[in-house]
Amino acid sequence: MDLNQASQEQLQQWQTQLQQEFENFKTQGLQLDITRGKPSSEQLDLSNQLDGILAGHYNSSNGTDVRNYGGLDGLPEMKQLGADILSVPQERILVGGNSSLTLMFQAMMQAYFFGYAGPESAWQQQDNVKFLCPVPGYDRHFAICEHFGIEMLTVSMNEDGPDMDQVETLIKADPSIKGMWCVPKYSNPTGTVYSAATIERIAKLGQIAGEGFRVFWDNAYVLHDLNANAPALASIADYCQQHGTEDSVLQFASTSKVSFAGAGVAFMAASPNNLAAFKQTLSIASIGPDKVNQLRHAKLFPDLASLKAHMMKHADLLRPRFEVVLNRLEEAFGDNDLGQWQSAAGGYFVSFDTRPGLAKRVVDLAAEAGVKLTPAGATYPYGSDPQNSNIRIAPSVPTVDDVDLAMQVFVCAVKLASVEQALAA
Repeated sequence: MDLNQASQEQLQQWQTQLQQEFENFKTQGLQLDITRGKPSSEQLDLSNQLDGILAGHYNSSNGTDVRNYGGLDGLPEMKQLGADILSVPQERILVGGNSSLTLMFQAMMQAYFFGYAGPESAWQQQDNVKFLCPVPGYDRHFAICEHFGIEMLTVSMNEDGPDMDQVETLIKADPSIKGMWCVPKYSNPTGTVYSAATIERIAKLGQIAGEGFRVFWDNAYVLHDLNANAPALASIADYCQQHGTEDSVLQFASTSKVSFAGAGVAFMAASPNNLAAFKQTLSIASIGPDKVNQLRHAKLFPDLASLKAHMMKHADLLRPRFEVVLNRLEEAFGDNDLGQWQSAAGGYFVSFDTRPGLAKRVVDLAAEAGVKLTPAGATYPYGSDPQNSNIRIAPSVPTVDDVDLAMQVFVCAVKLASVEQALAA
């Protein structure tokens, strides 16, 4: 389907054919949802051993009775697992509750209201606070900034990570930029894996940024490879140590898509200075995390090797779903310019770009036919995609057959919206 060379008569014929195909989908009464990157029930079943795994034994490796209060920064065995995941020394790890998003919100609150170097370093002390947001990106990151009234500035994503020329130029020119969001491995939603050169440049941002600058390094998908020969991710902690910028990066990860999504364990890695400030505030809000759940996870995943073996089981379940998505896209758009997408080697999403101006129409059409997609614009700050073109596809929850059916609807919606646009031109 080459809309660029098509006559008005051809466009009208295509519209008629596509409209009929679309009406056929509508009659099926579909109720398919590919909006969010959640584990499927099959994936959750992989961790059912968590139930009863302690068998009445509630002491951690250091003798702590995990049923009681205390242990603000987590059990030592879980701190070691977090250290192995994030490639930092164990003493740099804080183990939280079930959500790394909660830790990120708390870390932002610490920076904004209390500061990491005393009250005078709190971001609220200045008139305007800005944050860099590589796009397309994660809507919940943007929601945190919006909640705090932090102005978001977008930067482009390249194949090897954020456009660092753009990032460095902005930071040098404006000391009110206090941070940047990063999803360094299988970035949400593009699947981009940051290169070592990009990671080193991010680690060096603390040398040129204004006071109090923090990179929020959300390594949510560090374990979520789809294949055994997965791309490696350089350690930003090593680069920060090399360049003397250890205070400028806060790292996060969790087992939320590894074990039970609503009952996982979250990790934060930070410099001694950052951890001390964070824990001082946390000690007012909490007497300690859920150490019973931490110990359950320590028993299920005694080391990084067991954790990686577990993740290969996840990959076996996710891979066919991603293959269906990519095959349908290649079949429909591989020989034309109606859409562009990025093939991820891991993570939970496929990022698709329509022709400019069509994302919202595609999402609305798909919904009309019974397929829910992430709202158009969700991958940009304030829900506003200037090109109205990006759509995030999350195929993890439905069955393989349902993903295939959802993608047939999606392809039809993209084609129909594209022909409509061409006819209206």
